[in-house]
Amino acid sequence: MRSLHAVLVERTSPRLVELLAAALDGSGPALLPLDAGLPPARLAELIAAFAPDTIEGPDGETTARSGENKEVAEGTAVIIGTSGSTGTSKGVQLSAAALRHSARASLARIGARPGERWLCCLPGTNIAGLQVLVRSLVSGTDPVLASNADAATVAASGCAHVSLVPTQLRRLLDPDIDISTPLAGFSSVLLGGAAAPPSLLQAARAEGVPVVTTYGMTETCGGCVYDGQPLDGVRIAIGDDDTPDGHGAATGGNGGTDGGGGRIWIGGPVLFSGYRSLTAAPAADAVLADGWFRTGDLGQLDAAGRLTVRGRADDVINTGGRKVVPGEVAAALETCPGVREVAVVGQPDAEWGERVVAVVVPADPANPPALELLRLHVKERLPRYAAPSRVVVVDAVPLLPSGKYDIARLRLELLRREQTQA
Repeated sequence: MRSLHAVLVERTSPRLVELLAAALDGSGPALLPLDAGLPPARLAELIAAFAPDTIEGPDGETTARSGENKEVAEGTAVIIGTSGSTGTSKGVQLSAAALRHSARASLARIGARPGERWLCCLPGTNIAGLQVLVRSLVSGTDPVLASNADAATVAASGCAHVSLVPTQLRRLLDPDIDISTPLAGFSSVLLGGAAAPPSLLQAARAEGVPVVTTYGMTETCGGCVYDGQPLDGVRIAIGDDDTPDGHGAATGGNGGTDGGGGRIWIGGPVLFSGYRSLTAAPAADAVLADGWFRTGDLGQLDAAGRLTVRGRADDVINTGGRKVVPGEVAAALETCPGVREVAVVGQPDAEWGERVVAVVVPADPANPPALELLRLHVKERLPRYAAPSRVVVVDAVPLLPSGKYDIARLRLELLRREQTQA
């Protein structure tokens, strides 16, 4: 039985790299990286849920844990803590083979050359940051560890490759920063964690930044689809909630929500081996079927097999019997004059069931875009029922550590606003 070693880390540390190397080659225990900056109650909850045998603090002191432990799934090298839509803690069990395949396929796709180093400026407790470390180990290089992705750190890193989330890339492209084009020397900039607005991608490529968009999740060892095309060995299919081939794996189909497409299914050697939790986390067999993983996302495949991600299935807004994918509305609004950032959510409505709400960070806080402008912009690109019926102007959209919009927190903040105004 392989033991499970939890390590509390602040962002990413050399110790985490050392423990990860031992977990991958089998000379050390399976690794459970946890964010030392989490509130004590949250850390206690995760430790109780994942039941590690030992816990190592940021100071390097290790203590054995007594209590109910259970066997780690065979071949597991790393367990990454994540949460489902219910917020229930679950640990995604990833094998060394899956992590290595993902890393090698990534290195091959971007054409990484021997000796080229990676800048790690994402938390090593999340799959995106951890995979930067795995790629470094697989390629035989030492990663450059950074606590953040400020322009000075990025420009001085001497690295050829980096993984970023859209918020980090946007800040590095800000014309007001002191350093011009801090990403100029990079051979690849992997961009994931959240949907990248077309305007951001256009701005990056206009600056000569070699951006590669990635799609994936913890259960697939992170990004496994680059610029819409699956990595070597990875399979993508569009189906319904029960089967990956309900609408075909090559050309997509007509299921899911209005506008075509359906549930995204992923297969191949990058898949996780199960969930670990002593609480009521979902069983892996609820999302794994015959070598396929059912994601929580909706998408479409074109004739060339290129994937377009439409948005989260759980976030679909039902307004007047019509289904609206918030990600598609947000993508349309990103190109509207006066919009810097935007998130789209559904709110309960007595007449329509739900209404479409646009939460906008304006380009000019003194002159935010009007609702009618936003509605017209959407109607020119999507069905009329997808146009927002309300706009809320904010200074910033709350983010998760992964860089994705924190939709649950955003809904709560909007509810509080309404209650205050009432």
